Amino acid sequence: MKLNNQHITVFEHQTIKLNQVINGVKINDAILKALQLYYGVKGVPFYSLVHNGIKFNEYVGVIQVGNLLIEVLPKADKADASESKWRNILIGMLRAVGAFDIQSSSESNLKVKSNTILDLYFEMYLKEVEYLLHNGLIKQYRKIEGNVTALKGNMQFSKHLQQNLIHKERFYVNYTTYDVEHKLHFILYKTIQLLKRINTNPNLHGRIARLLLHFPEMPDIKVIESTFEKLIFNRKNQSYKKAIEIAKLLLLQYHPDVTKGRNHVLALMFDMNKLWEQFVYVSLRKYKAPQTTITAQNSKLFWKPERGNRSKIRPDIVVNKGDKENCVVIDTKWKNLNGYNPSSHDLRQMYVYHEYYGAKKVALIYPGNPKNGSKGNFYPSEFYDKMDKECSIILFEVPNQSVVGNNIIKVWERRINEQFSEWLNYS
Repeated sequence: MKLNNQHITVFEHQTIKLNQVINGVKINDAILKALQLYYGVKGVPFYSLVHNGIKFNEYVGVIQVGNLLIEVLPKADKADASESKWRNILIGMLRAVGAFDIQSSSESNLKVKSNTILDLYFEMYLKEVEYLLHNGLIKQYRKIEGNVTALKGNMQFSKHLQQNLIHKERFYVNYTTYDVEHKLHFILYKTIQLLKRINTNPNLHGRIARLLLHFPEMPDIKVIESTFEKLIFNRKNQSYKKAIEIAKLLLLQYHPDVTKGRNHVLALMFDMNKLWEQFVYVSLRKYKAPQTTITAQNSKLFWKPERGNRSKIRPDIVVNKGDKENCVVIDTKWKNLNGYNPSSHDLRQMYVYHEYYGAKKVALIYPGNPKNGSKGNFYPSEFYDKMDKECSIILFEVPNQSVVGNNIIKVWERRINEQFSEWLNYS
């Protein structure tokens, strides 16, 4: 049966409304109700409800509702609405921070030209399971209790008498077997079945069907967070770890439609503020100068009450060049300043970092045109009389894809490092 697959692309903070047509797809009542039901009473961080529609927040990624795939892309420049550019930026940033970090031999051989991050995760999962099948599924010991026609293991006399009084040829026993039927394979098989239900990429249909044909049929299990917490990896099953990680991501984010059974929801979303912070951190570490340390989320105790828990402060990135006297603190913000100053809250936060870390200078980092960045200083007060407490605004511009081609992320990482080094060494 051919699925009527649909795909729309929107940007973060964009609003979609009932009966709105996007990429030739009409947002109908069934789609909107499925998203409202998924939002629930407690809500989700990915979007908020508005009248006859939803408004996306700072989360990016994909939300699949039935056969409709909603792709949410980042956008740091309101004037640049190139879907292909921002899609490549998102996938490139996720790769850079390790969201697609597959360490097995299957990583370098992805075949499908993926349109979304969901396609990438689906294909990576298929490659991992194909790799496991090719090398042979591992076996584990498990206990079985029941009726058999040959005596083995331990006879359970009470149950044997209850069930086999007239069946003299049977034995109710408890015994141990060594086979492929265990929890790791239950999870993998359940995920393959999920992919068969929700995949909308025609290039993957055949591979999913072949995998289901070759993978041994396993009993269905209920999968929750604790299912994965109880798994123990060792030298024997270490090769399963990445496949299980992707399975966990997909199974726990999948919300089936229990009413009509058609508009299932799968949300694979990433906080753009955290992704931007991680990307800047990884970029700076990749090209850091000798004898320079760069740490992320370096927390310090900040306040101690007489009773109760202590409070901490945790800047995004702390850089020490040689010694603590050359410490600098930076915070990243994924937003477009549009020519305005940072918020007073952000500036006050940077002042605290400047004082508490004894920083030489601090900076707020945004995406944008470097020409709009500026060096700033905190005003003097009765406690000090010099404007020597620097708090700068640094903007890292997203390169133009048409200029740099497929190496847009590598070019961006180098430019970030060059611009940051220039600011760091500027006295």
